[in-house]
Amino acid sequence: MPGKGTLYLIPTTIADETVDRVIPLHVTESIKHLRNFLAEDVRTARRYLSGLKIFKSIEELQFDVLDKNTDEAALSELLAPLLNGNDIGILSESGCPGVADPGAMAVAYAHRHNIRVVPLVGPSSLLLALMASGLNGQRFAFQGYLPVDAAECRKAIKSFEQESRTKNQTQVFIETPYRNNAIFSNLLKTLHDETRLCVALDVTGKEESVKTMPVKAWRSTSTSWPKLPAVFLFLA
Repeated sequence: MPGKGTLYLIPTTIADETVDRVIPLHVTESIKHLRNFLAEDVRTARRYLSGLKIFKSIEELQFDVLDKNTDEAALSELLAPLLNGNDIGILSESGCPGVADPGAMAVAYAHRHNIRVVPLVGPSSLLLALMASGLNGQRFAFQGYLPVDAAECRKAIKSFEQESRTKNQTQVFIETPYRNNAIFSNLLKTLHDETRLCVALDVTGKEESVKTMPVKAWRSTSTSWPKLPAVFLFLA
């Protein structure tokens, strides 16, 4: 009976045209042998791996979808090659698999079945933004997306600000790019004057900008954010 395969967690870029700057050689060397991949979007995964220029033919590779709709039965089938001794690579749509990403389901499965998991180094907008924010990097919480409804959003912000103040904890959020200005407006309307707010825009990209100021200083500026990926952080 063959031994079990290894599950590789493969980072992808978080901004266009940055492969050479943010994906280490160790990553490409580690995944050259892989033929089985799981991804949220097969089309973008194929394009990304093709751009790495490490495979003779992308057509020889096997791709399957692993997304938020994948159930346990499908997961067992998708990861069956691991139990037969074949390695599998997981690609996030952006950044690192398993972090705000459905790849976490596959990783949990691997641990339940005593399968080796190998995380490969790559860009994470969350950690890069935290590094550049000047906020507390020892205590922080990633809260994902805030509610879309304005009233619910502001209620959540108040709750997280209280948690930040009580625990001296940086709160971290993401948002879809077209809602950048809406979330920023809700943050300014809700947070206390002295709470420090950071907006990290297009991290690693051509329009990269990271700025931290007290909320009262942000209110005195006229700021409109473009529709680019952003991370929002604050510390009360």
